[in-house]
Parts: sequence; structure tokens; C-alpha cells
Amino acid sequence: MGLLDNSLKIHREEDYLYLPLIRKPQETDLYELTKNVRHFEILQHGFVRNVKKPIKLVNLLSDKLPSTVLSSLPHALDYVGDIAIIEIPAELESYKTIIGQTIMASNKRVNTVLAKTSPVTGEYRIRKFETISGVNKTETVHKEYGCIFHVDLTKAYFSPRLSYEHNRVASLVKERETVFDMFAGVGPFSILIAKKQKKVHVYATEMNPEAFKLLRKNILANKVNATVKPFLGDARHIAPARLKDSIDRVIMNLPEKAIQFVDVACQVIASYGGIIHYYEFNNTSKPLETAKIKLSEAVEQNNRKVEKILHSKIVRGVSPFTWQVAVDAKIK
Repeated sequence: MGLLDNSLKIHREEDYLYLPLIRKPQETDLYELTKNVRHFEILQHGFVRNVKKPIKLVNLLSDKLPSTVLSSLPHALDYVGDIAIIEIPAELESYKTIIGQTIMASNKRVNTVLAKTSPVTGEYRIRKFETISGVNKTETVHKEYGCIFHVDLTKAYFSPRLSYEHNRVASLVKERETVFDMFAGVGPFSILIAKKQKKVHVYATEMNPEAFKLLRKNILANKVNATVKPFLGDARHIAPARLKDSIDRVIMNLPEKAIQFVDVACQVIASYGGIIHYYEFNNTSKPLETAKIKLSEAVEQNNRKVEKILHSKIVRGVSPFTWQVAVDAKIK
């Protein structure tokens, strides 16, 4: 439900658990709690801060690998459900089994360790993996901000590094808005929006048939089928006919090609205006400024105008000197 405050420790006292909350529960929260927990109270309690220092992979492997290759170890892992994902450089190829075993041994929640064996490629933005430890699988269930997502990493793109961005955008959506998730994938934006704000309409298009199957499954799993309407196909072919002049907010999370779909966004945004959440990969010396200019020019080419840039940020680095950039723009 997204209520638990993970920065504080859960406190046990005899037969009771005290769970720290991030906010006062609303009536809808209490209703959901009552369905699952018979006896509980909402009260004030003192908690201890939960301070955990992450153990670095290089420290865990310092006595298992030659010192000459330790510096080549990746600084970060991705965790999707019970799967850990790592990129193994060529110089560490012969040590991949011990690396995988060490990752599993250090994290009890991990049942599979996958090594990336290809970049993200193709129309559906997917990559190949090799199992280097644990159960040989690419399917899992990932939890994020109170939502659950069925994922198959070889069939549909999914990045846990965008978790904050999913929540940031979902938190901006207002009651009774109509939202168009142009490149929905397995549904992290659409479903989180629907869970956070029930009085909205969300339209989600996805052209990858395998990702679309997972999107529909996740909509049902999160009980948002009354709010999120999925469509299989290219947003360019679906949106203008079905959604023209009806959308308050468009999410354009396809960084490789989003600029090519600005015309579609301009067609579906309501005549009184709306908001675009635009993403792109940028390798210029001023990525934020460049992205703002590109978006503004593309909007003007489609008989609209950027009234105001509401927000811009570098979301993450994707390769040396290349960043994923987010721009929120208010459109006239």
C-alpha cells in the first residue's frame, strides 16, 4: 500500500508489532487494512532509525578474485523481483560463476543472478541474459510502491532504476485527469497512477505483444482494470483516432524515439492544454538545455506551444557521456 516507512525499524513488543507509517492513513487505506488485518490500532510510537550500510560487491569478492581485476567489477547491480542483474566485463568472464554465487550468498532474497549478454536492441527494447547462478529463469514478480509487476526480462523492457521516476510522475497526477501512457511496457507508470489516484482515466498503449500480455496481467493483479484501459499497437495508429483532444497528461517514456511522437502528443492533448512528460537520451555537453529546446521546437512544429517548462532532470547515466533526460512541459 506504500504506507510503510522503511527509514525506521519495525518494533516488536511481546505479541505486538509496531509498524512505522509515512503518513496518516486515509479512509481508503483503513478499509484495505481492515480486509487483511482484523485487529490493529493507529497510534503514536517512538521508532529507531533504520541505518544499513550496504556491503559493496568488491569487498565481498576481495579475497576471491585477483586484485588486478577487482577494479573492473561493476559498482551497481539491478534487482528485479528475486533476480539480480549484473554486467560482466570481458576481463571478468572467467570469474562470472563465483561472482554470481557471491551475489546470491549475500542476498537471501535473490534466487537468480543474470549477466547481460547483449545491449538493449530492437523495436521492443529487449536484451539477452545468461544465468550465472541460481534458478535458470527470466520471469519474476517485482514490487514497487505498493504495486506488483509480472516481468519477463527477455520479452519486455523493465528498469528498476526508473522506480523514483514512476512515483514522481504518478504523484503529480490530479483527480479526474485523463492520462495517456504512450509507451506503457508492463505498466509501471499507468498502474502506479491508477493506484495513487483512483478518480482518473488512464489509456496505455503498447506495441510489443509479450509486454502487452504482461500489462494486462498486471492491471488485473493490481485491481485497476476499471481505471487503466490497455491498447495493443503503435501509439501513432491508435491515439489520434481514439483520443484526439481528450488528454490532460501524456507520458512519453521511449527515450530513443520519443521526439518522433511529439506530433501524436500534440494531437491528443485537450484543446485547453495539458502536460507532456518527455524522455530522451542525450549526449551533448548541456543535456537538459538541449532537450528543452528540441521538445519546444517539435511542439511548435505541430501548432502548439510550450507555455512553461515545469521540471527537468537527468534521470540516469546510460553510458559514458550519455544521459536519460526527463522534461515536464506545460503545453498551450
